[in-house]
Amino acid sequence: MEKDVKKETLGSFLSKVLDGTAVAVVVALIPNAILASVIKPFLPHAALAEYLHIIQVFQFFTPIMAGMLAAQKFDFTPMQQVAVGGAAYIGSGAWAYSEVIKDGVTTGTFALRGIGDLINTMLTIALAVLAVKLVGRYFGALNIILLPIIIGTGVGYVGWKLLPFVSQISTMIGQGINSFTVLQPVLMSILIAMSFSILIITPISTVAIGLAIGLEGLAAGAASMGLAATAAVLVCGTVRTNKVGVPLAVFLGAMKMMMPNFFKHPIMAIPVLITAALSALSIPLFNLIGTPASSGFGLVGMVGPIASLEGGSGVLIIVLAWLVIPFIVGFIANKVCQDVLKLYSKDIFIFKG
Repeated sequence: MEKDVKKETLGSFLSKVLDGTAVAVVVALIPNAILASVIKPFLPHAALAEYLHIIQVFQFFTPIMAGMLAAQKFDFTPMQQVAVGGAAYIGSGAWAYSEVIKDGVTTGTFALRGIGDLINTMLTIALAVLAVKLVGRYFGALNIILLPIIIGTGVGYVGWKLLPFVSQISTMIGQGINSFTVLQPVLMSILIAMSFSILIITPISTVAIGLAIGLEGLAAGAASMGLAATAAVLVCGTVRTNKVGVPLAVFLGAMKMMMPNFFKHPIMAIPVLITAALSALSIPLFNLIGTPASSGFGLVGMVGPIASLEGGSGVLIIVLAWLVIPFIVGFIANKVCQDVLKLYSKDIFIFKG
């Protein structure tokens, strides 16, 4: 074990945590991304309504999956993987405990809170992995007892206590983006779209930020367009270097699966930002509006386009603005950056999860 610790570099350590989280995001979120919009029109059917609940709940296991998959990349034993997964869930903030006092009797309840904070989830995973590497070899015959206590609940508790501080990162970013809403429409749309286009390929939740700062109208439309722009660039980039499942998953909403690629090759931000800025011009031009609830989704479940449709935009305008423009601009931006300017090679889009 000591030999393994010496061989591990900071870069390889972070890469394994990122890779595990990226795969978990795909596995956990794809069912809802693909099926939710298909099932919703048939909700009066009891069985389909139940199944919709199932695929929504499935997303809540993202932290556990991320912890286990990351631990697997460190060649941990199954028991160690489960302990790291449990710690990740506790530290993620994907749950909440509250107490209600009625007639002098205190009743405690637990509730699910989405997928939690991915930044804190990854931080907790990193701490749990380090704990296993540093002290796990001393557990011996008591491994089955001490792993869940020290790693699972102990490190999980530390991660949970860090959550309020780590969550401030998203709060500060949200406040910065919110300052763009006072600018004139074109500049506002460009800056918000560019901001969200990058956030979607980081551990930060675009949905949480959109809801927290209450983006609406053109600002919400611009945020969604930023996500559509990122999807366009990543689809154009991954389609040449991966099997069809990867670009399809990206198009359906699993853009966070490309987090490891983005952090290893931040140069890919250039075509993403260019596409977001140019695509955002259609927001004030066609008056494409959205809501706080739609601002963090983009093309996922066609939430962004549907919000614009409900806001009064025509179908042809929506197809042009949300699909044609981002994908044409994304294709050209990627082509120029890759083949003309030689800023990067197509290999940066290879998904290794």
